[in-house]
Amino acid sequence: MKIAAVIPAYNEEKNIGRVLAPLRECPDLSQVIVVSDGSTDQTAAVARRMGAAVIEIPENKGKGAAVMAGVAATTAEVILLLDADLIGLTAKHVKDLLAPIFTQQAMMTIGYFSAGRLATDLSQQMVPKLNGQRAIRRELLVSLPELAHSRYGFEVIMNRSAQINRHKVVWVDLPNLSQVLKEEKLGLARGFAARMQMYWQILRALVMVKPQ
Repeated sequence: MKIAAVIPAYNEEKNIGRVLAPLRECPDLSQVIVVSDGSTDQTAAVARRMGAAVIEIPENKGKGAAVMAGVAATTAEVILLLDADLIGLTAKHVKDLLAPIFTQQAMMTIGYFSAGRLATDLSQQMVPKLNGQRAIRRELLVSLPELAHSRYGFEVIMNRSAQINRHKVVWVDLPNLSQVLKEEKLGLARGFAARMQMYWQILRALVMVKPQ
């Protein structure tokens, strides 16, 4: 079974290395693809130096478009999705996300943070289904063309499609894993604005999935 890690990234030169380093210890991965989604910093250069295949999108198109660009660049049957700003990722986290796919217990796994940073743990408790750390069978992704236009609504559409079509989903504990907050990257004002924009895109996605 061919597995590709797809990592959408927008201006993550300070963080992407922490995500790519442990992936070198994951022999199950056939490919590691970083999609630089309109980045204006050295995200692409850092990813290349660390051995990842890099796709550069000239203008920022959003998470959904970036993920689907990565999916289009591989023939892998399973796609491992990871955020580019994770703190504490290990090879075991990756193995645990993939295990239910290997054993055919699930068509999709969703990670959840525990025992990490307080802020991300609290956020996880409030909206657990928005976690971006997932392993997904390719056929689920390609069956949803609207994902390419979903931006931060990507996870919402995947969740609703799985529910509507009764795809088996397994939750996977990812202890001691967290990520950098938008307010830490951009400052309080710009970070808050970016967070509100993200929430709007998530709400908009709630009406995009229809039963097949």
